[in-house]
Amino acid sequence: MGEKVPLCVPNLGPEELRSVKEVLDSGWLAHGPKNEELESRFADYIGCRHAISLNSCTSALYLGIRALGITGEIILPSFTFVASANAVVTAGAVPVFADIDYDTCNIDPDSIEERISSRTEAIMPVHFAGQSCDMERIMEIANRKGLAVIEDSAEAIGACWSGRKTGSFGVGCFSFFPTKNMTTGEGGMLTTEDPGLAEKVRTLANHGIPKTTMERAGQKLPWKRAAVQAGYNFRMCHLLAALGTVQLSKLDQMNALRRERAADLNGRLSGASLDLPIAHARAFHTYQTYTVKAKRVAIRDAFVLGLRRRGIEASVHFDPPVHLQPFYSGSAHNVLPITEQVSRCIMSLPLFPGLTSRQADAIAAAVHETEAELKDL
Repeated sequence: MGEKVPLCVPNLGPEELRSVKEVLDSGWLAHGPKNEELESRFADYIGCRHAISLNSCTSALYLGIRALGITGEIILPSFTFVASANAVVTAGAVPVFADIDYDTCNIDPDSIEERISSRTEAIMPVHFAGQSCDMERIMEIANRKGLAVIEDSAEAIGACWSGRKTGSFGVGCFSFFPTKNMTTGEGGMLTTEDPGLAEKVRTLANHGIPKTTMERAGQKLPWKRAAVQAGYNFRMCHLLAALGTVQLSKLDQMNALRRERAADLNGRLSGASLDLPIAHARAFHTYQTYTVKAKRVAIRDAFVLGLRRRGIEASVHFDPPVHLQPFYSGSAHNVLPITEQVSRCIMSLPLFPGLTSRQADAIAAAVHETEAELKDL
């Protein structure tokens, strides 16, 4: 076994420790000033008017659907983490799965058009592995058909389409899980231009109470709180927001390093029998995950296992796709040939901002050794 290389390592340093200590020293651990700072700066970064910090991207997706009042069909890719579809179902809407483009693994606008019916109310593009979907075509379809757009940008913080950041086209939903381009451990964000929608989301996330504890602290009777609807506890705590403020300040630098590491891996793996990641000419790719595709589908699982035996923590995103998972196997439009092809041949290799040349050497060596081992299968 060669050098062990993990799939992902969060980029954390003394700045994050100082920010968290500042919150600990303040004694205010629930939603607080760092949340407001993170929300304001994140909205500016994405290019929208409002950002609401939450406990996960799944909560953001769910609240976006609820706040928009959607109960009909939402078109989304099956090639995604199951949370995308779960948010649709638990919010009371109906998922309709569309196929994807082989090169980018993003939802195919032609497949969206084919699935629009009188019951369709929204499109949920899922930006895969750090690359934006074709938002020009998706927005043209949505505007022409009068559909809402809820962007699952969990994997695409800082990614752009024609210079415009994901999460600024429709209702944006982001994840700060440790594998993402910036992290708060657990956490998420919802972005929107609509002040009314933002207020609905804030209220739903805070037990149905319009004002947070911090906002009530300046009132004469701060203990007075009254719910205007049934809500949830989907808030992000102050400690996690403290992490987020520092991570956001480092995000562009971390994304630049991801792009450099991806380009380096592309060069090292150019001779392998793999389809390497393709960046669309109009997309600014931030490489949340570095994915490759085995040209021979039959050896994919053996390839991943071979890499893992050699110390390379390779994985697969996503197999099975959502429409083939037991709960969703009866969903409409389950003929998705490209989705099923990609799910059988794709694999994820380690990539993170701190990936070293020595680790990249180990990845390339393991790929070539595994390929040689499997050549006769």
